[in-house]
Amino acid sequence: MFDRDIWQEIFNTIKKNKLRTFLTGFSVGWAIFILVMLLASVNGMQNGFVGQFNDDATNSIFVRPGTTAKAYAGFEAGRRVQFKNDDLEYIKRSFPEDIEYISARYYANITARYKSETGSYPVQAVHPDHQIIEKTIVTQGRYINEADQINKAKVAVIGRKVAEDLFNNEDPLGKFVEFNNLPFKVIGVFIDEGDDNAERRVYAPVSTYQRIYGNTNDINIIALTYNPSYDLTKALEFSGRLEDLMKRRHKVSPEDQSGLFVWNYAEAFDDISSFSAVLKAIGIGVGFLILIAGIVGIGNIMVFTIKERTKEIGVRKALGARPRQIINLVLLESIFITTLSGFVGLVFAWIILALIGPNIETPAFSNPSVSASTVITATIVLIIAGVMAGLIPAIKAANVKPIVALSDK
Repeated sequence: MFDRDIWQEIFNTIKKNKLRTFLTGFSVGWAIFILVMLLASVNGMQNGFVGQFNDDATNSIFVRPGTTAKAYAGFEAGRRVQFKNDDLEYIKRSFPEDIEYISARYYANITARYKSETGSYPVQAVHPDHQIIEKTIVTQGRYINEADQINKAKVAVIGRKVAEDLFNNEDPLGKFVEFNNLPFKVIGVFIDEGDDNAERRVYAPVSTYQRIYGNTNDINIIALTYNPSYDLTKALEFSGRLEDLMKRRHKVSPEDQSGLFVWNYAEAFDDISSFSAVLKAIGIGVGFLILIAGIVGIGNIMVFTIKERTKEIGVRKALGARPRQIINLVLLESIFITTLSGFVGLVFAWIILALIGPNIETPAFSNPSVSASTVITATIVLIIAGVMAGLIPAIKAANVKPIVALSDK
């Protein structure tokens, strides 16, 4: 394999067919380039999809009330389902082994004022468990606790952008801000790595806002996390049981898809994985089709090369060259052209991804890249492609009869 004379012959052959070798090698390099870029794009899309859910616990379930579409249990269609505080306790009692954290959400909008600064912001009134469900990162102060909830305290945890709007460079902790003319004490500031807009939000105890709005016990959404040891099958089975339970409790038909909604992140991640797998399969398919075109091109080059060197091969065989030696010569030439051109395409794609990949950050596309396994696989594919491209021409060369070859003009 490392015979100097063989490699000298290979380079001489390539020099005689520069343009043809370049064009065919370009097709192989382009195929690998396209393959790597397609796989990186699929990874980028998957990163973007996953990033959209990055600000919530991956084992989250959200239960939302809706409006019934079917008459059921004596109730007419078009009834608005309303969740209450009791629903949280009912779910806790019904699934003691399944639930990890649970919180209500009560939505409101406020006009906030601090000194001369004002702004309008959404409020999510929640329970203390919501910090873990939402993966809220408190950078200053603390989050809402059980004492705040029991005492219906007028306290708030504000987003980073709310703090910037109202306080500029002033420390907001311990300051009182007016929310719709009611004083609330700022006990914490949070950031949200998954969504900048979430940092224009305010968190407060759900009991406080229920008292402000007429001592109601209404809630808008139930958010919870299930046992983190559950796999996809168990997670989906649990969300199915949860949906059945809540439909029975609120007299919603089991076939009614509008009465209430149970949204499980596990299902969303499964859909993303399936979609990404399809895209990856398409990318691999397209890349391999282009690669096959390159292999055929290299095979054609080798056939023409052998035809031009028929007399030379005949002389070699007449002087005692074995068929295996002729096959090795042709295969090495094919593998060399394929591997070299493929590596050029691979390195070019890697350089582009390294330069621009980390700078691409959008909700649907983020940091396209390829894994080490992809590079290793591409290398193996290149070597196999080189063998395939040169196999038929090599066998043809080995079968050349010395008498016929020497008489070839």
